[in-house]
Amino acid sequence: MMNQKIKAIVTGATGMVGEGVLHECLQHPDVESVLVIARKPSGVTHPKLKEIIHTNFLDITPIENQLTGYNACFFCLGVSSVGMKEPEYYKLTYTLTLHVAQILSKANPDMTFCYISGSGTDSTEKGRSMWARVKGKTENDLTKLPFKAVYNFRPGYMQPTKGLKYTLPYYKYVDWLYPFWKFAFPNFVTTLSELGLAMIHVVSRGYHKSVIEVKDILILAKPV
Repeated sequence: MMNQKIKAIVTGATGMVGEGVLHECLQHPDVESVLVIARKPSGVTHPKLKEIIHTNFLDITPIENQLTGYNACFFCLGVSSVGMKEPEYYKLTYTLTLHVAQILSKANPDMTFCYISGSGTDSTEKGRSMWARVKGKTENDLTKLPFKAVYNFRPGYMQPTKGLKYTLPYYKYVDWLYPFWKFAFPNFVTTLSELGLAMIHVVSRGYHKSVIEVKDILILAKPV
């Protein structure tokens, strides 16, 4: 069990997943402070929260000296592969993530890095699905960096947290199906709250494997 409080960096806080994870961090007693790095203000104010607005995540060297002293990163920044050619998706998924992670690993060797990947990610990097290959390479190369630990989270469907503003519009048409999906596909469905709690808890508790599937998220989300 970790005695020290969590000082977390969160990316993607102006997207649905990042906002949900940030929401859990700000409420959790084990999280002492949160630094959000974002392209635009998150609109959230809280005594624990500090923000750096930085538009180019492919080069974060200008803010490098502000990123020390943190022991967790919840990397929730990502793009959909829909309509995107592989070179562009690779740049915005693999290149961007590894650039940020390399700088953070040098600045914070005691950091636990949690990456939002996706259910169906291809660890072999050789399958037919372009996005799954790229995510697989991203996961694989993150684990080679000198962090204290790296956990690759592979959520499936996530039930949004009520009241948050970046929930994707189509969820209002499908979220009523959540109880059915939870019953029919228990290993594919979580809440966004459970994902956030699992990420916080894995920093303090650790876990026996680095790839975190839905069933692992549900285990980690529970209080000790």
